[in-house]
Amino acid sequence: MTRAGLAAARSSTAQLAEIIPQVDDGQWELPSACAGWRVIDVLAHLAALATEAVDPPPPDPTLPKNRERYHDLRVDQRRGLAHIDVLDEWRHSTPRQLDLLAAAQEPPEADEPVEVPGLGTYPRHLLANTMAFNVFCHLRNDLLAPDGPLPLTLPEPTGDQVAPAIDFMLAGLPQMQGAELTATVRHPLVLDLTGPGATTVTVHPATDPDGQLTVTPGADAPTRVHSTALAFIAWATTRSPWRDHCRITGDPAVATPFLDHLDII
Repeated sequence: MTRAGLAAARSSTAQLAEIIPQVDDGQWELPSACAGWRVIDVLAHLAALATEAVDPPPPDPTLPKNRERYHDLRVDQRRGLAHIDVLDEWRHSTPRQLDLLAAAQEPPEADEPVEVPGLGTYPRHLLANTMAFNVFCHLRNDLLAPDGPLPLTLPEPTGDQVAPAIDFMLAGLPQMQGAELTATVRHPLVLDLTGPGATTVTVHPATDPDGQLTVTPGADAPTRVHSTALAFIAWATTRSPWRDHCRITGDPAVATPFLDHLDII
């Protein structure tokens, strides 16, 4: 199971809880590094995710199918709230979300497939990695300097925090963009991610016209994309240009179309 994902979710959540009391009213209104969202809106997003995890809303076919637009909608619904109300929702729902994720590590529920609309289908236990990714990415990339507006510091990220986030990203990579991304991979290519959270995987083309990319452990292709795992979280979510962080060895024409289109949500 992904108990490491649960530990990472708890760790990054605890660090976010340490940051919150240091943010003043003016800083909550600053633009975050997540386009269109203020600092308080990032917390509203995390609060909305936690609330929906513990109290799922009924299906609504009128809601946006695009996951990013869906997140925007949930944030917009909270824009009129006072800062304290947003923070209270986050503080109320997040511990309950973590409890649910802990329960999801136990069989037989752990391996049940769960559809996350707009993002794909995952074993239930991997949802802990989803939270680990969300909290880590928003905290480190969108809120804190140097990319975010908050001049506050935390200890350097550890591999125990980064690796579960990377695991979710690699699980989502074949699913989130569907045929658009699949079409960019004609030959296998390697992602060689170093530093905290280091891993090496090979992205393989789909084997049939309606198939998906597959991601396997290890290096099984001559063309390689080299990056740190920390930078991967930034550029694979299009927060930062991949060219600022990646070095390609082998045939650039194999890797470049994939890198130009990759956008993990």
